[in-house]
Amino acid sequence: MKIFLLVDDSPVIRKVANRILTDMGFVVVEAADGFEALEKCRYNMPDAVLIDWDTPNMTGIEFLEQFSAIEGSKEARVIYCTSEIMVSDMTKAKRAGANAFMMKPFNRKILQTKLKEAGVEIDKTASVAA
Repeated sequence: MKIFLLVDDSPVIRKVANRILTDMGFVVVEAADGFEALEKCRYNMPDAVLIDWDTPNMTGIEFLEQFSAIEGSKEARVIYCTSEIMVSDMTKAKRAGANAFMMKPFNRKILQTKLKEAGVEIDKTASVAA
């Protein structure tokens, strides 16, 4: 099973995304900010990360810059999540290692599309519940 790290300070966003990703067959790990996420990555590198653009104590870009220095991070796929289109920040995130971008709010279909765009394989035998 693939490990998916959700990084968002909103418990509601984490709950919704966790449910969708679990239904897709991922083992989901959550973090409320970039510092917590980096520690989890150092302990056990996930296969994919969904990082919010603005978490407490560290922006998504700052996370990406530090994440890229961790062994094994080059294989992980990263989806940068934002609530507004910020071209300059998205450009910085791309340069720092983001593989795809996703706007909030999102649903299962949008998340599936972004996972595919980022190159994350989804377990075909997992539940297809909406």
